[in-house]
Amino acid sequence: MTRWISALALALLAAAARSASAQSLSDLRKLYDAGQYQQAIAAASSAQVSGDEQPRVTYLVAQSHQKIGHRDEARQVYGELAARGDDDPWRDIGRSAVALLAADAAAALDAANQAVARGNALPEAHYQRGLALSVRQDMANAAAAFEKATELDPSWADAHYYAGLAYSKVRRIDLTASHFDTFLKLAPQSPSRPEVQSIMRTLGGK
Repeated sequence: MTRWISALALALLAAAARSASAQSLSDLRKLYDAGQYQQAIAAASSAQVSGDEQPRVTYLVAQSHQKIGHRDEARQVYGELAARGDDDPWRDIGRSAVALLAADAAAALDAANQAVARGNALPEAHYQRGLALSVRQDMANAAAAFEKATELDPSWADAHYYAGLAYSKVRRIDLTASHFDTFLKLAPQSPSRPEVQSIMRTLGGK
């Protein structure tokens, strides 16, 4: 009896360990939003996501590498997306991200525009377009692109962060405050929190 109970306890512990290691896209984003980029990269290897979500995890891993200055690793992971099929919008998202790493703003925007054309319902397509437009200092259109990304995925903290930044550049204080408020609620432990609060104070926000 004691041996059976011990075996059952070990089985339950093993199941708990598997459950703890199983990561959803939401779980990975929480790590990313808290500035735990290395942990997000490590956890992504055991992520339990659908086929449609897998490229979103790959994109998050590449962004995490960028955040910690691993440009070569980020380029390699973005390259995995860029190697997808010709009609896949993720291919163009990957190509755009690789072009941005190479400081080729024109190619980055061209690829991002193609991503939006092929995947208008994909929030990352609009987000990547916003990044490309930001590099070109087209902040009004960048803000609109990030806005679209937040409409398609309201729980994406980073999209709200960049929307707030872009709107702050065009002095849309109301929209800056709205997106930054949402960002702070979604990512209360973000390392960008002091920056966001500083911008809000400067613009007369909260």
